[in-house]
Amino acid sequence: MYNKDIILCSGCSCALDLCISVLANPGQNILVPRPGFPLYRTLAEGLGIRTKFYDLKPEHGWEVDLEQLEAQIDDQTAAIVLNNPSNPCGSVFNREHLSAILQVAACNFVSIIADEIYDYFVFPGHEFHPLASLTNEVPILTCGGLTKRYLIPGWRMGGIVVHDRNEALAPEVRKGLQSLSQRIIGSSTILQGALNRILTQTPTEFFQSTIAQVYDNAQLAHQLLSGLTGMRPIMPSGAMYMMVGVDMANFPEFENDLQFVERMVTEESVFCLPGRCFDYPNYFRIVLTVPELQLREACHRISQFCMAHYVAPINLGKEEAMSDSHIHHELHNGIATVIEP
Repeated sequence: MYNKDIILCSGCSCALDLCISVLANPGQNILVPRPGFPLYRTLAEGLGIRTKFYDLKPEHGWEVDLEQLEAQIDDQTAAIVLNNPSNPCGSVFNREHLSAILQVAACNFVSIIADEIYDYFVFPGHEFHPLASLTNEVPILTCGGLTKRYLIPGWRMGGIVVHDRNEALAPEVRKGLQSLSQRIIGSSTILQGALNRILTQTPTEFFQSTIAQVYDNAQLAHQLLSGLTGMRPIMPSGAMYMMVGVDMANFPEFENDLQFVERMVTEESVFCLPGRCFDYPNYFRIVLTVPELQLREACHRISQFCMAHYVAPINLGKEEAMSDSHIHHELHNGIATVIEP
């Protein structure tokens, strides 16, 4: 790796903007995950670049639907955007799955924009594998920054690392990235001066403590929300978020997940982003970085909201219906219980 392979940017969002701008021309398309961070679509469509979705499978830990991914590729596909670890899912792909994704890209001669802003932000039992470390064949533009792992949003320090060992990318790509990076004044020169110390002298204990707190919160939220009828939380493997599925048929007064979360913030003052923000309806996303007591209180309020609006399915058998009508869920002191009068 050489100096020419590293481009500092004003945050990871700026890095993503540059990569999409350089790799794709108006009328071409990029493939983005669903559910996924909405910025990809915003950046692309503002440049006249189409976005096509490939799906993540919640029943398999939000892994990529590989067959569908490959089916979405056509002669106008300029790049695949891969976000690992994931916002909003909190998924962390294992080596085998990443290798399978790389195989799809290699067979179709498509570059990958790797959004790794949550690099190494993984929970016990899981491991982060930088995508570029697993291939010598597929050109990869890795985007990252300090915001998430170092907990410094607003400092706007990000960058791009170009991995192109076989010189598969046109020379214009590096030139374009360098040129576009000068459109605006880059990241703070003060931060650039401190970057070496930030990267080399931040104590390991800082990262361990942060991950431990978020992991504990993830376990707590998953435990509490799993006890609620109509809720389907999916335990994350990393990052800062959890996706929670909503059985909307059991909440018939709401037409969609947006109405669900709007009413929840009105009645219980609990704010979550609806799944439609990530092009994935009937889910909502919770953030796991709050203090434990606040998270317990939020889950308690979500429980109250669900009990107030839940309607049991009308097609239950007689025995099931009687059982369901005599059972309600209660969250007491942060513990999900099932109470039978």
